[in-house]
Amino acid sequence: MNKERSMIGIDNLNLSFGEDRAKTQVLFDVSLKVAQGEVFGLVGESGSGKTTVLKCLAGLVNHWQGELTINGQTLQRRIDRPRCRQVQMVFQDPYGSLHPRHTLGDILEEPLVIHGIGQRQARVAAMLEKVGLNRAWQTRYPHQLSGGQRQRVAIARALILEPQVLLLDEPTSALDVSVQAEILNLLSDLQQQGNLTYLMVTHDLGVVAHLCHRVAVMQQGRVLETLDVPALVADRAAMPYTRMLVEASRHYNPALAKET
Repeated sequence: MNKERSMIGIDNLNLSFGEDRAKTQVLFDVSLKVAQGEVFGLVGESGSGKTTVLKCLAGLVNHWQGELTINGQTLQRRIDRPRCRQVQMVFQDPYGSLHPRHTLGDILEEPLVIHGIGQRQARVAAMLEKVGLNRAWQTRYPHQLSGGQRQRVAIARALILEPQVLLLDEPTSALDVSVQAEILNLLSDLQQQGNLTYLMVTHDLGVVAHLCHRVAVMQQGRVLETLDVPALVADRAAMPYTRMLVEASRHYNPALAKET
Protein backbone atom coordinates (compact mmCIF):
# COMPACT_ATOMS: atom_id res chain seq x y z
CA MET A 1 0.00 0.00 0.00
CA ASN A 2 1.40 3.38 -1.07
CA LYS A 3 0.07 5.86 1.49
CA GLU A 4 1.58 8.81 -0.38
CA ARG A 5 -0.41 8.21 -3.54
CA SER A 6 -4.18 8.57 -3.48
CA MET A 7 -5.96 6.21 -5.86
CA ILE A 8 -9.53 7.21 -4.91
CA GLY A 9 -10.39 10.77 -3.97
CA ILE A 10 -13.84 11.87 -2.78
CA ASP A 11 -14.13 15.53 -1.89
CA ASN A 12 -17.33 17.12 -0.53
CA LEU A 13 -19.62 14.67 -2.30
CA ASN A 14 -23.27 15.71 -2.07
CA LEU A 15 -26.27 14.03 -3.65
CA SER A 16 -30.02 14.58 -3.62
CA PHE A 17 -32.96 12.81 -5.22
CA GLY A 18 -36.25 14.42 -6.23
CA GLU A 19 -37.11 18.04 -6.90
CA ASP A 20 -38.54 21.03 -5.04
CA ARG A 21 -40.47 19.97 -1.94
CA ALA A 22 -39.86 16.30 -2.68
CA LYS A 23 -36.10 16.80 -2.80
CA THR A 24 -34.23 14.59 -0.34
CA GLN A 25 -30.51 14.87 0.29
CA VAL A 26 -28.83 11.51 0.83
CA LEU A 27 -25.11 12.40 0.92
CA PHE A 28 -23.66 15.30 2.87
CA ASP A 29 -20.08 16.50 2.20
CA VAL A 30 -18.62 13.00 2.05
CA SER A 31 -14.83 13.19 1.81
CA LEU A 32 -12.45 10.21 1.69
CA LYS A 33 -9.02 9.34 0.32
CA VAL A 34 -8.00 5.77 -0.43
CA ALA A 35 -4.33 5.04 -1.08
CA GLN A 36 -3.02 2.94 -3.93
CA GLY A 37 -3.12 -0.71 -2.91
CA GLU A 38 -5.35 -0.04 0.10
CA VAL A 39 -8.46 -2.01 1.09
CA PHE A 40 -10.86 0.56 2.52
CA GLY A 41 -14.17 -0.33 4.13
CA LEU A 42 -17.40 1.66 4.33
CA VAL A 43 -19.66 0.55 7.18
CA GLY A 44 -22.92 1.74 8.67
CA GLU A 45 -26.56 0.77 8.94
CA SER A 46 -28.81 0.30 5.90
CA GLY A 47 -29.68 3.63 4.29
CA SER A 48 -26.53 5.37 5.51
CA GLY A 49 -25.35 6.09 1.95
CA LYS A 50 -22.55 3.53 1.59
CA THR A 51 -23.66 1.94 -1.67
CA THR A 52 -24.67 5.34 -3.06
CA VAL A 53 -21.04 6.47 -2.75
CA LEU A 54 -19.97 3.44 -4.80
CA LYS A 55 -22.61 4.16 -7.44
CA CYS A 56 -21.32 7.72 -7.83
CA LEU A 57 -17.76 6.44 -8.38
CA ALA A 58 -18.99 3.76 -10.79
CA GLY A 59 -20.99 6.25 -12.86
CA LEU A 60 -24.34 4.63 -12.03
CA VAL A 61 -25.48 7.90 -10.43
CA ASN A 62 -24.31 11.04 -12.22
CA HIS A 63 -26.03 14.11 -10.76
CA TRP A 64 -23.81 14.41 -7.68
CA GLN A 65 -22.02 17.56 -6.58
CA GLY A 66 -18.40 17.70 -5.45
CA GLU A 67 -15.24 16.14 -6.88
CA LEU A 68 -14.35 12.52 -7.55
CA THR A 69 -10.91 11.40 -8.72
CA ILE A 70 -9.32 8.10 -9.67
CA ASN A 71 -5.52 8.02 -9.77
CA GLY A 72 -5.45 11.80 -9.76
CA GLN A 73 -7.81 12.17 -12.73
CA THR A 74 -11.10 14.01 -12.16
CA LEU A 75 -14.16 11.91 -13.00
CA GLN A 76 -16.82 13.38 -15.23
CA ARG A 77 -20.50 12.64 -14.83
CA ARG A 78 -20.65 10.38 -17.87
CA ILE A 79 -19.16 6.92 -18.20
CA ASP A 80 -16.45 6.58 -20.83
CA ARG A 81 -14.19 3.71 -21.84
CA PRO A 82 -11.08 4.87 -19.95
CA ARG A 83 -13.14 5.05 -16.77
CA CYS A 84 -14.39 1.49 -17.29
CA ARG A 85 -10.80 0.33 -17.70
CA GLN A 86 -9.87 1.97 -14.40
CA VAL A 87 -12.86 1.18 -12.17
CA GLN A 88 -15.14 -1.84 -11.98
CA MET A 89 -17.84 -2.85 -9.51
CA VAL A 90 -18.76 -6.21 -7.97
CA PHE A 91 -22.40 -6.25 -6.93
CA GLN A 92 -24.07 -7.83 -3.93
CA ASP A 93 -26.21 -10.33 -5.84
CA PRO A 94 -24.07 -12.36 -8.26
CA TYR A 95 -27.11 -13.99 -9.89
CA GLY A 96 -28.82 -10.69 -10.60
CA SER A 97 -25.65 -9.16 -12.06
CA LEU A 98 -24.99 -11.95 -14.61
CA HIS A 99 -27.03 -12.34 -17.79
CA PRO A 100 -28.98 -15.60 -17.37
CA ARG A 101 -28.96 -16.46 -21.09
CA HIS A 102 -25.26 -15.90 -21.67
CA THR A 103 -22.61 -18.54 -21.05
CA LEU A 104 -19.75 -17.69 -18.72
CA GLY A 105 -17.46 -17.43 -21.73
CA ASP A 106 -19.76 -14.88 -23.36
CA ILE A 107 -20.11 -12.92 -20.10
CA LEU A 108 -16.35 -12.60 -19.69
CA GLU A 109 -15.64 -12.00 -23.38
CA GLU A 110 -18.18 -9.17 -23.81
CA PRO A 111 -16.06 -6.44 -22.10
CA LEU A 112 -13.07 -7.46 -24.21
CA VAL A 113 -15.13 -7.14 -27.39
CA ILE A 114 -16.46 -3.71 -26.38
CA HIS A 115 -12.95 -2.42 -25.68
CA GLY A 116 -11.36 -4.05 -28.73
CA ILE A 117 -8.98 -6.22 -26.72
CA GLY A 118 -7.46 -9.21 -28.52
CA GLN A 119 -6.55 -12.77 -27.47
CA ARG A 120 -9.97 -13.02 -25.93
CA GLN A 121 -10.21 -16.78 -25.53
CA ALA A 122 -6.85 -16.96 -23.80
CA ARG A 123 -7.72 -14.03 -21.51
CA VAL A 124 -11.06 -15.57 -20.53
CA ALA A 125 -9.47 -18.94 -19.77
CA ALA A 126 -6.69 -17.31 -17.73
CA MET A 127 -9.16 -15.24 -15.74
CA LEU A 128 -11.32 -18.26 -14.92
CA GLU A 129 -8.22 -20.02 -13.61
CA LYS A 130 -7.33 -16.94 -11.59
CA VAL A 131 -10.62 -17.02 -9.68
CA GLY A 132 -10.45 -20.75 -8.99
CA LEU A 133 -12.46 -22.12 -11.94
CA ASN A 134 -11.14 -23.43 -15.28
CA ARG A 135 -11.69 -23.12 -19.03
CA ALA A 136 -14.22 -25.98 -19.03
CA TRP A 137 -16.66 -23.64 -17.24
CA GLN A 138 -16.93 -21.34 -20.27
CA THR A 139 -19.93 -23.21 -21.67
CA ARG A 140 -21.97 -23.14 -18.46
CA TYR A 141 -24.78 -20.74 -17.63
CA PRO A 142 -25.21 -18.79 -14.36
CA HIS A 143 -28.14 -20.95 -13.19
CA GLN A 144 -25.85 -23.99 -13.29
CA LEU A 145 -23.52 -22.48 -10.68
CA SER A 146 -23.65 -22.17 -6.92
CA GLY A 147 -23.76 -18.73 -5.31
CA GLY A 148 -20.04 -18.79 -4.56
CA GLN A 149 -19.20 -19.85 -8.11
CA ARG A 150 -21.37 -17.08 -9.54
CA GLN A 151 -19.58 -14.52 -7.37
CA ARG A 152 -16.24 -15.84 -8.64
CA VAL A 153 -17.49 -15.20 -12.18
CA ALA A 154 -18.67 -11.71 -11.21
CA ILE A 155 -15.21 -10.98 -9.80
CA ALA A 156 -13.60 -12.38 -12.96
CA ARG A 157 -15.78 -10.13 -15.13
CA ALA A 158 -14.80 -7.10 -13.05
CA LEU A 159 -11.10 -7.94 -13.41
CA ILE A 160 -11.06 -8.92 -17.10
CA LEU A 161 -10.28 -5.32 -18.16
CA GLU A 162 -7.45 -5.14 -15.60
CA PRO A 163 -8.80 -2.17 -13.60
CA GLN A 164 -6.82 -0.52 -10.82
CA VAL A 165 -9.87 -0.10 -8.57
CA LEU A 166 -12.61 -2.50 -7.51
CA LEU A 167 -15.79 -1.24 -5.86
CA LEU A 168 -17.23 -4.07 -3.76
CA ASP A 169 -20.86 -3.81 -2.69
CA GLU A 170 -21.36 -6.39 0.08
CA PRO A 171 -19.64 -9.07 -2.03
CA THR A 172 -20.30 -11.90 0.44
CA SER A 173 -23.62 -11.00 2.08
CA ALA A 174 -25.73 -13.02 -0.40
CA LEU A 175 -23.61 -16.15 0.12
CA ASP A 176 -23.79 -19.00 2.59
CA VAL A 177 -21.56 -18.50 5.62
CA SER A 178 -19.41 -21.46 4.62
CA VAL A 179 -18.63 -19.84 1.26
CA GLN A 180 -18.04 -16.30 2.49
CA ALA A 181 -14.53 -17.02 3.79
CA GLU A 182 -13.53 -18.54 0.43
CA ILE A 183 -14.58 -15.42 -1.46
CA LEU A 184 -12.89 -13.11 1.05
CA ASN A 185 -9.65 -15.10 0.76
CA LEU A 186 -9.91 -14.95 -3.03
CA LEU A 187 -10.39 -11.17 -2.94
CA SER A 188 -7.42 -10.83 -0.59
CA ASP A 189 -5.19 -12.93 -2.85
CA LEU A 190 -6.23 -11.02 -5.98
CA GLN A 191 -5.64 -7.68 -4.27
CA GLN A 192 -2.13 -8.63 -3.24
CA GLN A 193 -1.24 -10.15 -6.61
CA GLY A 194 -2.34 -7.08 -8.56
CA ASN A 195 -1.75 -4.36 -5.93
CA LEU A 196 -5.40 -3.47 -6.46
CA THR A 197 -7.29 -0.77 -4.58
CA TYR A 198 -10.59 -1.83 -3.02
CA LEU A 199 -13.43 0.30 -1.68
CA MET A 200 -15.79 -2.14 0.01
CA VAL A 201 -19.25 -1.63 1.47
CA THR A 202 -20.24 -4.08 4.18
CA HIS A 203 -22.42 -4.46 7.27
CA ASP A 204 -20.10 -7.11 8.69
CA LEU A 205 -17.29 -5.78 10.88
CA GLY A 206 -15.78 -9.27 10.80
CA VAL A 207 -15.25 -8.80 7.05
CA VAL A 208 -13.65 -5.42 7.73
CA ALA A 209 -11.28 -6.94 10.29
CA HIS A 210 -10.36 -9.75 7.88
CA LEU A 211 -9.76 -7.72 4.73
CA CYS A 212 -9.52 -3.96 5.28
CA HIS A 213 -6.71 -1.61 6.26
CA ARG A 214 -8.92 1.35 7.16
CA VAL A 215 -12.63 1.97 7.54
CA ALA A 216 -15.02 4.92 7.41
CA VAL A 217 -18.21 4.83 9.44
CA MET A 218 -21.29 6.40 7.83
CA GLN A 219 -24.60 7.43 9.31
CA GLN A 220 -27.46 9.23 7.53
CA GLY A 221 -25.32 10.20 4.55
CA ARG A 222 -22.36 11.53 6.52
CA VAL A 223 -18.95 10.16 7.40
CA LEU A 224 -18.72 10.16 11.19
CA GLU A 225 -15.11 9.03 11.47
CA THR A 226 -12.30 7.24 9.69
CA LEU A 227 -9.89 4.96 11.52
CA ASP A 228 -7.41 2.16 11.08
CA VAL A 229 -8.87 -1.32 11.45
CA PRO A 230 -6.55 -2.24 14.40
CA ALA A 231 -7.93 0.79 16.26
CA LEU A 232 -11.49 -0.32 15.47
CA VAL A 233 -10.83 -3.84 16.74
CA ALA A 234 -9.12 -2.49 19.88
CA ASP A 235 -12.16 -0.35 20.81
CA ARG A 236 -10.40 2.93 20.12
CA ALA A 237 -13.20 4.48 18.07
CA ALA A 238 -13.99 8.09 18.99
CA MET A 239 -17.69 8.16 18.13
CA PRO A 240 -20.38 6.48 20.27
CA TYR A 241 -22.16 5.26 17.10
CA THR A 242 -19.02 3.40 15.97
CA ARG A 243 -18.60 1.82 19.40
CA MET A 244 -22.24 0.75 19.26
CA LEU A 245 -21.68 -0.96 15.88
CA VAL A 246 -18.65 -2.80 17.24
CA GLU A 247 -20.55 -3.95 20.31
CA ALA A 248 -23.54 -5.08 18.21
CA SER A 249 -21.28 -7.05 15.85
CA ARG A 250 -19.95 -9.10 18.76
CA HIS A 251 -23.41 -10.43 19.47
CA TYR A 252 -24.40 -10.97 15.83
CA ASN A 253 -24.55 -14.50 14.48
CA PRO A 254 -24.87 -14.44 10.64
CA ALA A 255 -25.95 -18.09 10.44
CA LEU A 256 -28.67 -17.63 13.06
CA ALA A 257 -29.86 -14.38 11.44
CA LYS A 258 -30.15 -16.05 8.06
CA GLU A 259 -32.06 -18.99 9.55
CA THR A 260 -34.44 -16.62 11.33
